[in-house]
Amino acid sequence: MTDLPVLDPHAAFVDVGSEHMHASIAGGSPRVFGTVTSQLEALRDWLLAEGVQAVAMEATGVYWLPLYGVLEAAGLTVRMVNGRQIRNLPGRKTDMQDCQWGATLHAHGLLQAGFVPPAQIRCLQDYLRLRADHITLAASHVQHLQKALERMNVKLHDVISSLTGVSGLAVVRAILAGDRDPERLLALCDNQIQRRKGDRVKEALRGTWAPEHLFALKQALRSWEHYQEQIAECDREIETRLREMTGGNDPPVAPPTRRQSPGVNAPAIPQLRELLVQLCAGQDLTSLPAHSAYSVLQLIGEVGTDLTKWATPKHFTAWLGLAPGSHQSGKRHRTVRRKRNRAGRLLCVMARSLARSKDIALGGFYRRLAARRGGLVANIALARKLATLFWQVMVKGMDYVEHGLAAYEAKVLETKQRTLRRLAAQLGQQLMPLPQTS
Repeated sequence: MTDLPVLDPHAAFVDVGSEHMHASIAGGSPRVFGTVTSQLEALRDWLLAEGVQAVAMEATGVYWLPLYGVLEAAGLTVRMVNGRQIRNLPGRKTDMQDCQWGATLHAHGLLQAGFVPPAQIRCLQDYLRLRADHITLAASHVQHLQKALERMNVKLHDVISSLTGVSGLAVVRAILAGDRDPERLLALCDNQIQRRKGDRVKEALRGTWAPEHLFALKQALRSWEHYQEQIAECDREIETRLREMTGGNDPPVAPPTRRQSPGVNAPAIPQLRELLVQLCAGQDLTSLPAHSAYSVLQLIGEVGTDLTKWATPKHFTAWLGLAPGSHQSGKRHRTVRRKRNRAGRLLCVMARSLARSKDIALGGFYRRLAARRGGLVANIALARKLATLFWQVMVKGMDYVEHGLAAYEAKVLETKQRTLRRLAAQLGQQLMPLPQTS
């Protein structure tokens, strides 16, 4: 029996914790370090003194990030591995033994590194995730606005579409300023609201005006405005990082596209689309179905711009959690659900926007699959198609994808025509094409 070869006798593994770092080299006696900056630097110096070139770690919460930055800056190869790869035998679970077992596996080349974005993308990712947290917290205070109005029996949020729109904010601020007259409050609303919903708005604005609920309304509004300021600050920082990543030069003006206005939560960044085109080496991802400038920015913040790290689109969709895994034991085969990461969940949200599209072939794909398998399966399948398009643009270019989409839409049209001819034959009817209009 041949012994398993040792590929790297200086391979190290660090068991990461909130208070201690347990490190071992090739399964040797562990060393324990603290988690303050000086101790992380001492760990780095010990690894360098021992001739270590590659370090593996298990991603534990956010505790691995400071150590990763220290080791990355020192020029060491850092591999983040899934915890399932280093499971020890039952009854032998201690931090000391974990780091030795992980180092042994690393030395034999049995650990597969996961994906970690480059430093610039991680910086952009931090700003985008913080911004998303602010949006979530701001939304909770919109609910507080609605609750305060409901306690005063003011039904404004049932009549207009958004309390945080121009008309809703104008009315809420006037109420807090002491105005109680429905006629004057209605005059603050948009002309279309006055024309179409004037009577309903006036009736909805007749409330009880209890002081404790007015106080709650004031605090909810202040909290919402606070988070809007936080979001605006994040937008400015994101714009600065994007310009740094693109060289600091003003991007060329991209040709206009027929798209709807940006969403409510889209960042207020001038030339965002142009910056993204420049960042993606001239590829305009917003021309893809369901890809807005904001969604493309979020995707880049999660996966970066170098998608060659995934050999094929199948590898990419599997990493996103949009493709099932497999499990075989003898004659038994079954699929294994993969957990979708942030980028995978974002693509699922993007896929939902195509569910009702009429002139896009991908929307027809969703509806056909939803009729047979249900909306959830159809949503994941469509998200997988969007992920494949994203990978193909970033790796092979837009021309490749445009030809592929054109061929897919032609195939869908041919399928519809064949179905229509079959139905006409069943009903004994004859199809007559419409005359061409010049």
